[in-house]
Amino acid sequence: MSARIIFAGTPEFAVPSLAALINQRLQIVAVYTQPDRPAGRGQKLQMSPVKRLALDHALPVFQPESLKKEAGAVAELCALKADLMIVVAYGLLLPVAVLEAPRLGCVNVHASLLPRWRGAAPIQRAVLAGDSHSGVCIMGMEAGLDTGPVYHRVETPIAPHETGGTLHDRLATLGAQALCTALPGIFDSSTVPQPQDDALATYARKLTKEEALIDWSLPADTIERQIRAFNPWPVAYTHLDGAVLRIWDAEADLQTLASSTPGTVMTTGRTAITVATGQGTLRITRLQPSGKKLMTAGDYLNARHLQGAQLA
Repeated sequence: MSARIIFAGTPEFAVPSLAALINQRLQIVAVYTQPDRPAGRGQKLQMSPVKRLALDHALPVFQPESLKKEAGAVAELCALKADLMIVVAYGLLLPVAVLEAPRLGCVNVHASLLPRWRGAAPIQRAVLAGDSHSGVCIMGMEAGLDTGPVYHRVETPIAPHETGGTLHDRLATLGAQALCTALPGIFDSSTVPQPQDDALATYARKLTKEEALIDWSLPADTIERQIRAFNPWPVAYTHLDGAVLRIWDAEADLQTLASSTPGTVMTTGRTAITVATGQGTLRITRLQPSGKKLMTAGDYLNARHLQGAQLA
């Protein structure tokens, strides 16, 4: 008799893991995902990417608002008598009663090399910090925040021009592969998870729109990492003549000395807008004016003169 699995996940990051379980024909007795939320200009209720995939494969879907406050929802989960619960970016806190309900407990696909970057935004924090590598860990879950022992880890280099979005997509696929590799040893208890070293832990706090504002007094490479980390959300931005200007792509040049006040547009050309920073210069290649579409620097300059302008 195959193991009974509960899968809990919500966003696109979780989809490859659920798809991998489906492709392996494992017995998924329930899929937990967050309730449908209003989205888009019409604010119509939209189901999560995980729910769409689950319904496509006729899997039972459960969408409690909370598992910490709804005793009925917890009782319903326990009644499933699962062997293992697999959690991938679910977004709801799991109380101890849920963590202990499956025979083998709960495991999590976490997008960092634990204990580095425990928390909500490990992918973007790794890019922002200039880490050379990231990866995924298959972790046994416990009451602490991403503190559980690690069954399996896979490492991958962070490319020089990696964005939060491209690393997200790579780690989603890598996470599904790592999960499939780890599951046999988890099911038969042949894999002994290794405890984390809490002394090495760092915290990946949730992203906010406020921290996406560019401080031009910082070094160019720091600003470049900010732009890459926050692509595609919340998108790094600056102000020009009081209006928001989103910066999607840029390249740092620490060799060129900035002779102007940080934030001053030094030169403009077909491919880039060069801005002075606290150390070196930044070449903006793609940007988005408020209320308009994303465009290249060249297309933006066709509509306005920017030489000497001050960004803030």
